[in-house]
Amino acid sequence: MASSMTGCTEKERRNLYIDVMRGVCISLVMLLHYSLSYHLQVSPLQNWIGIPTLRAILYNGNYGVDIFFVISGFLITSNVVRRYGSLGGINGLHFYKLRFFRLYPLVMFALMVITALGLAGLPNFSNLQHGTNLGGGFFFIADLSVLTFWHNLLMEAVGYFNYAMNIYWSLSVEEVFYLLYPVVLLIARRRWQLGLLACVCMAAAPVYRYMHKENELFFMYGNIACIDLLAYGCVAAIVAESLNLANAPRRMLAALSCGTMGWVYMRGMHGNEALGATWLGMATALFLIAVSRLPASSFSRRCASPLAWLGSHSYELYLFHIIVLGIIVELVPRQTMAIDQKLPVFALFFALSALLAGMTARFFGNPMNQWLRSRFARSEAKPRDSVAMHGVGAARPHSR
Repeated sequence: MASSMTGCTEKERRNLYIDVMRGVCISLVMLLHYSLSYHLQVSPLQNWIGIPTLRAILYNGNYGVDIFFVISGFLITSNVVRRYGSLGGINGLHFYKLRFFRLYPLVMFALMVITALGLAGLPNFSNLQHGTNLGGGFFFIADLSVLTFWHNLLMEAVGYFNYAMNIYWSLSVEEVFYLLYPVVLLIARRRWQLGLLACVCMAAAPVYRYMHKENELFFMYGNIACIDLLAYGCVAAIVAESLNLANAPRRMLAALSCGTMGWVYMRGMHGNEALGATWLGMATALFLIAVSRLPASSFSRRCASPLAWLGSHSYELYLFHIIVLGIIVELVPRQTMAIDQKLPVFALFFALSALLAGMTARFFGNPMNQWLRSRFARSEAKPRDSVAMHGVGAARPHSR
């Protein structure tokens, strides 16, 4: 994610703390998916950590996706102002182009791989509904649902049907947000209108989650179920610009926020379907406000560089780690894996996923994104004025 700030290296332009948080979140998501396949809690880890604690760490990874939604709302709002001068000054067509060029080349590539492996007969890439193969033709519907923002709705209707593809439900939530956000900003011309809409989203989502708490396909994956998380991020970006805090209280607020996020995470989703995501969203928003202008030392950057790298490649990791895992599960079924093999295989899975993410970003995703932008979306950004239409300035974390 390049930035328009000048006089800095790419590493200096990025917000270290946000990248580290994303690195933690994608790692938790990968832990979840590996554990669902191989029951990592039944491993040598149980000699050092109790199984109940292990289960909480390993199986609450969907909260990592919730945190990603808050971060997305924050970054998109910040960068809309940075690019267009104000929220109300957004150029919708230009915004859509940038989102399309960033997201579509990589997800289309991932879908091509999944579809090819599924058509080749690999079960973890095939469309199976309760053991019944839906046939190769169903890939047209499944792929189309991902590319046109309703894969989560398809899952609500069909259920879990494709091991590798079904995790892309979150892309549909994000893409619907990207589709509607410029429209909202052009219609809601006053700050109080945006605030009222944010409050409606924050109130509606937990009610929706409570109404569907018996069905995770709805309370975790539904658009309304996630809308408050995106709203928390948008509001956090607005507050971050106008809030002046010294570094010491910022660090304290960030630490308290992380502690709250950890507490919510370890409590888990069961029994907290309605308000768990609410508390997590609030804590994440406070964390983003705290770190938005918190400087990072060179020492911190060196120490945190592995997690920050994972965070900066979180999109590629999200798309392709499930492909790596699906192939590993095909080669080494859970029933044949010895307990003492689970950790080494997890390390291999993590390393291969990171390698594939780095390669796809460097040799395909980033070059394609840059070429498409230079060819079809030359800069249409407006210089940022001292006072924006909605009174919102850019939080300057990094661009998306």
